[in-house]
Amino acid sequence: MLTIESYVSLKPYNTFGLDVNTRYWVEINQEDDLQTLLQLTEFVNTPKLILGGGSNVLLRQHFNGLVVKMNIQGIDVIREDDTHIYVKVGAGVIWHDLVKFCVNQGYAGLENLSLIPGTVGAAPMQNIGAYGVEIEQVFESLTAIDVASGKQRIFNHADCAFGYRESVFKRKLKDQYIITSVTFQLDKTPTFHTRYGAIQETLTEMGISDDTLTIKAISDAVIHIRQSKLPDPNEIGNAGSFFKNPEIPKPQFDLLKSTYPTLPGYPISDDIVKVPAGWLIEQTGWKGYRLGDAGVHTKQALVLVNYGNATGDEILTLAHQVQKSVYDKFNIEITPEVNVV
Repeated sequence: MLTIESYVSLKPYNTFGLDVNTRYWVEINQEDDLQTLLQLTEFVNTPKLILGGGSNVLLRQHFNGLVVKMNIQGIDVIREDDTHIYVKVGAGVIWHDLVKFCVNQGYAGLENLSLIPGTVGAAPMQNIGAYGVEIEQVFESLTAIDVASGKQRIFNHADCAFGYRESVFKRKLKDQYIITSVTFQLDKTPTFHTRYGAIQETLTEMGISDDTLTIKAISDAVIHIRQSKLPDPNEIGNAGSFFKNPEIPKPQFDLLKSTYPTLPGYPISDDIVKVPAGWLIEQTGWKGYRLGDAGVHTKQALVLVNYGNATGDEILTLAHQVQKSVYDKFNIEITPEVNVV
């Protein structure tokens, strides 16, 4: 049953803790409810904002439209073969709850993505990733509802046009579909990814050797790293990594490396190198910077924070200043990973 409310505060529903309202609000618990909603003539032309965990959005002002909060639940094994388990998950399931379920069941592939905030429905939109793994590596398909027609469509891997923190839902099909479930292809025999970031070092500190390595150990290591570096949104408003890590031509990286020997780089191909945006921001002096209640986190320069009463515009202004400094110093453009509304 649909219950549409008016003038609802979004402060509890965005991890920046920004105090803005929406004109209309509705929570969706099953796909049929969403299809019914999209057929209501009074809301056909109303701007819509789809919210999961609100962990990757920067709200600049009150939203004069309809916020659709996706709460569809369910984690179901739908089939398996000799090497894979296929798990269909509702869009409203908390991402880390899914990771914990899979780790506990011995389904491999999501362990490096432990403790990422947000919900499952947002994961393929952003092609979320961390510590050497991205969603597209374990993605099988998703179901989504066409906003214009209300009809269901199945998207396979190729349909989603995944890129670095990108998908067709952020570009060609932006705002045209609402994801209701995602199916993951997980491994019965794990392939361990331990070379990215501090995973191997953390595993060693935990007393884990190659002989005792498990997906649970990797998940525990990732959780430890994230908790030590990233602020808890329940304690200080933030949306995790605010910027994408830029990918630059190798000749540009080599030239910068000759000037800045400690510059980290991760080869994407023979011609492209990914550079940590957090390192670039820290080198420009922004780490720990605070202007009013908007700031750059003291432990991780990639994270912008709300110390209490910052507005979305104040955080965005700070982001623009950080971008300009990085470009002026390194001739590298860093772009937001967070969606600005």
